[in-house]
Order: sequence, then structure tokens, then C-alpha cells
Amino acid sequence: MPDITDFDVSQKFTGVVKRSDRITPDDQEEVRQISLEINQRNWVYEDARNIGVHASGPKEFGSPILFRLYSIAGVTGLDNDKKTQLEICVKRCFYIDEINGEKYPGAVSNHLCDLKPGDTVNLSGPFGVAFRVPEDNTANLIMIGQGTGIAPFRHFIDKLYQDFGEWNGKVLLFHGARTGMELLYMNDEKKDLSNYYDKKTFEAIKAISARPHFDDPAPLDSALEQKKQELWQLLQAPNTYVYVAGSLKTQDQINSAFVNIAGSIEKWRLCKADMVADKRWDEIFY
Repeated sequence: MPDITDFDVSQKFTGVVKRSDRITPDDQEEVRQISLEINQRNWVYEDARNIGVHASGPKEFGSPILFRLYSIAGVTGLDNDKKTQLEICVKRCFYIDEINGEKYPGAVSNHLCDLKPGDTVNLSGPFGVAFRVPEDNTANLIMIGQGTGIAPFRHFIDKLYQDFGEWNGKVLLFHGARTGMELLYMNDEKKDLSNYYDKKTFEAIKAISARPHFDDPAPLDSALEQKKQELWQLLQAPNTYVYVAGSLKTQDQINSAFVNIAGSIEKWRLCKADMVADKRWDEIFY
């Protein structure tokens, strides 16, 4: 978990909840898209950064102020006279106490999911590494995310096809989830990314867990390896960029897949090192 001492939170501000929409069905784990109107003037935002949320912890522990980072899924109102609104995706989380085996609600995620329009939340930031859109619209883009890790890519893909008008490079999105209905922005309830399915350069590849009732990561490795030849060819191109966002559980899984795609640990180590040095590889794990 991020520690508040690792970030400059001296400039706090408030956000007012304008909307809070559940984007997964009632019989699946709850994920909400929350729109916040912020009162911060001259707020500087860069694509796909994180926002800091400050909320009170459990009363039995003296109600400490907890700090969590959430990916910004979109921002509106920066370039006009309207108030700025930002969107975040929040999964209602629970954890199991290793000592007594009891299940407890995650303090910040449940606090955010319970907010109603008109409620306020304390914020700071933005923080984190931005996924920047290359200036060259012939660049190939490979995006890999799991669960709410896909949130940064929503605004990112909007920017590709709306600001540029057309994107001529290959755009691949690999998205993992425990069940098909957890594929955020890729189901019948919220059709954000389906707006781009008719784009010749865009392809979304789903990875769904074979054991949806267990805490196993989705098989992103299998999804990546299904595109083994195409991916390896793209990775050799000097204008291919890779963006990865997800939980730490998926880090080894994704790395293992790329080792298999490259054919050896050494080949992959050299390939990734070149991409990192050229600033064509960015990743955020939490």
C-alpha cells in the first residue's frame, strides 16, 4: 500500500460526487465508476495519472487517516469554463485476517463505493507515472491490464481516436478478469471501448479466469501467448510501445509470458531493456 510519507500531500482539495454508477452486474464483484467535481483551480493533469484519496480508517484503531491511490479514468472541463470533473474506478474490496480468518471490508474502497451524489471526499495529487500517447500516429501500442488496471487505458484510447482522428499503428488491448462480466468497459452495460471495435487498427483480447470463485489472476499469460508471433514481431519494431497496469500478482505472470514469446530469458531481458531505455515501456503495479 502507498505510504502517505512517499507523496507530497500538502495541497489537499475536495471533490464532490456527481455520479456513482455500478459498472458490473449485481451478481458480480462490485466495481463503480465515480465522477468527482473538484474545486482546485489551475489543476494540472497529465494522461493516466493517479489521484490520492484520504479517508478515515476503522474506529477501533483510532480512525487514522488512510491514503490510497486510484487511477484516473478520465477528465473533463480542463479547457473551458466548466468545473473540472475526474472519473475513477473503484472495486469494493475485502480482506481476510490471517490470524482469525474473519473477512473485513477495505476501509477506503468501501467508503468510496458508499458515497452518494453531493458527498465530498478529500483528495491530493495527481501522482504517478503517466502513460503518454506517442506523437507518431503510426506507432504500435500494446496495453495490458487486469480488473481496474484497465482504467487508465479508457481515457488513453479515447485520446487516440478522438484527438488524433485516426491511429494508423496497431493498437492491442489485453484485459484480464475473473469473469466475463468483470471486463470493465467491455460488456453490454458500459460500451465505452466497443465504440472502437470497428477501427481497423484496434483489437481487444480478453483473458477470463478458469476459476472465477478463487483469487487467481486472470490468464493474461495465455492471452498474450495466443498472439505470440504477432507480438514478437511488433516488439522488434522501433516504434512499438508497451503499457502495463495491474496488481503485483500479475507481474510474474506477464513477465513469464514474454519470456516464452521471446524464446528465452536472455532474449526477453535484452528486448525489454532496449524498450525501457528508449522510453517505450511503462508499467504500474500495485
